[in-house]
Amino acid sequence: MDSNNLIYQDLIEKVKKLEQENHELKLSKKNSEEKFKKEQENSDALLLNILPFNTAKELKETGKSSPKYFPKASVLFTDFKDFTLNCEKLTPYELVETLHFYFKQFDEIVTKYGLEKIKTIGDSYLCVGGIPVADDQHPQRIVLAALEIQKLMNYYNEEELKVGKEAWKLRLGIHTGGLITGVVGQKKFAFDVWGDTVNIAARMESSGEVGKVNISESTYELVKDYFDVTSRGMIEVKNKGKIKMYFVDGIKPKNVMNQESFFLGRGGLGRG
Repeated sequence: MDSNNLIYQDLIEKVKKLEQENHELKLSKKNSEEKFKKEQENSDALLLNILPFNTAKELKETGKSSPKYFPKASVLFTDFKDFTLNCEKLTPYELVETLHFYFKQFDEIVTKYGLEKIKTIGDSYLCVGGIPVADDQHPQRIVLAALEIQKLMNYYNEEELKVGKEAWKLRLGIHTGGLITGVVGQKKFAFDVWGDTVNIAARMESSGEVGKVNISESTYELVKDYFDVTSRGMIEVKNKGKIKMYFVDGIKPKNVMNQESFFLGRGGLGRG
C-alpha cells in the first residue's frame, strides 16, 4: 500500500471517529434535555401540590406571589371530637395512618367540588371555595362537599362500631366572607388564608355537632334556595357574642338533578 492510500485510509478513520463522537454528543445532549425536562416536570408537579395553579404560575414567572383579597369566599373547617382520647388508644403509626386515611378522602372530595385545600392542623382540615379564582357557586359547592364528607364519616363510623372500634366523630363548620390569600415563608413556603372569615368558620366548627354541617347566616343566605336547613337560633360564640347558625339537612329535592349548575365556568365537577 503506497503512502497516498495510507493517508486516505487515515482520513477515513478520522472522519468515522468524528462522526461517532458527533453522534454520541447528540445522544448525550438529547438525554440531558430529556432529563432536564423530566426534572422540570417533577418540580412543577411538586409546586402544584403545594400551591394553587395561578399562584404557582405567578411565582415561577416573577419569583414572588402578591397577596390577594377576595371579598367573598367560603371557608370549611373540620375537627375530630375527642381526638386526644383517640390518640391515647392508638400507636403513633395507627394514629398517623388513620388521619392519612380520612384526609386523603377529604382531599378527593375537595378536588371533586373545585375547592382549594389550604392545610391540615393536627386533626383539623381547612379548605376554601372561591379562590384562587373568584366565582359565584362556591357556597353551594362547599356545602355539597361538607355533606359528602359527613356522609363518608357516618358510613365509616358505622363500620368501625360493628367491629368494636372507636368512632371518629367529626364536627364541621362553614362561613362565607372576605379573606386574604398569600404565600409566606422562604425555605418551606406555604399558601395560606387570613381574616375574620377564617376565625368565624373555626367557631362554626367548634359550635357544631358531630355528623352535622353547621353554617353561618352569611352562608345560609347564599345557599338557602338550594338546601333544606334547620335554624339553630342565636348561639353564643367565644369572643364573638351570639351568632345565628343553621344545620344543613340536605339538598332540596328540586335541585338533586341540577347540581351541574353549581359548577358553571369550572368545567363540570372537576377543578377549573
